[in-house]
Amino acid sequence: MKRSSYRRAQRIEGAKPAAMPGFIKPQLATLRSKAPQGHWLHEIKYDGYRVQLHLNRGKKKAYTRNGLDWTKRFSAIAGAFDIPGQAIIDGEVVVVHEGRTNFSELQAELAKGLQDRLLYYAFDLLWLDGKDLRKRPQVERKALLKELFDTYALEPPALYSEHLEGDGQELFEHASRLNYEGIVSKKADAPYRSDRNEGWFKIKTVQRAKFPVVGFIKDPSGVAALYLGKKEGKELVYMGKVGTGWSRTISSQIRKQLDTVVSPKAKLTKPIKKPKATWVEPTFYADVEYRDITSEGFLRASSFKGLSKNKSAK
Repeated sequence: MKRSSYRRAQRIEGAKPAAMPGFIKPQLATLRSKAPQGHWLHEIKYDGYRVQLHLNRGKKKAYTRNGLDWTKRFSAIAGAFDIPGQAIIDGEVVVVHEGRTNFSELQAELAKGLQDRLLYYAFDLLWLDGKDLRKRPQVERKALLKELFDTYALEPPALYSEHLEGDGQELFEHASRLNYEGIVSKKADAPYRSDRNEGWFKIKTVQRAKFPVVGFIKDPSGVAALYLGKKEGKELVYMGKVGTGWSRTISSQIRKQLDTVVSPKAKLTKPIKKPKATWVEPTFYADVEYRDITSEGFLRASSFKGLSKNKSAK
């Protein structure tokens, strides 16, 4: 037995022996507005697909967060975990684009059936060589996972998800500056629980900007969605739509304002086909929070925050 393997066996002594289980329902994080203080581990929040790897003496399976078998789609990642024993690893499949994980790029790769750009950030170890680790503290599971990577010299696309202890707000602010999705804070002494609980918190970064409203979809009393644009020099390009964030009363108020600037055709530089759209002059601006801009140039996970008139509009 390798020395590191011996240390690992010593550290999990007392863990409950178990036959290797099937898919384990994942632990989910609860949304918080601020990182917790105290004994917590703080990790970057990855914008990808949650995937659980089952490694059983050369046999490998990859499951989605809902338990679907996606081993063929993630065969390159499963193949990177060249270990002789057994393990169940929790992590995230991502594609890194322009320095950060990008969900739209990941979807595009999967749609093409490609795997060359896929990476897997492993962030938890649930089971190892006959031992169920789920009742062990989070900090111990992370240490065992790191030891597994070091023992078998695992390399990309297999990556160990690093964490920081201490001031999570500092990491969150750093993540915000880099336009990452946010961070996940995990209670250091907590077990792994298959539900959404307060052992894990997610603190999301959001971006906010104002976009000219170029059209809307009607509903009986107001608007169902707003079509948005963005000025790039002399051009007005389409940025997608926003369909959440207003009450029925606000929806009605938006409709009354937009009805005053209805246009017979879209004012976009490059017209788009939207059969249900009522086009308007880009006189009003929507204040919108959003998570990201997709590789196609559209807003992702957008939410309406307010409407204002463009003072420079004639």
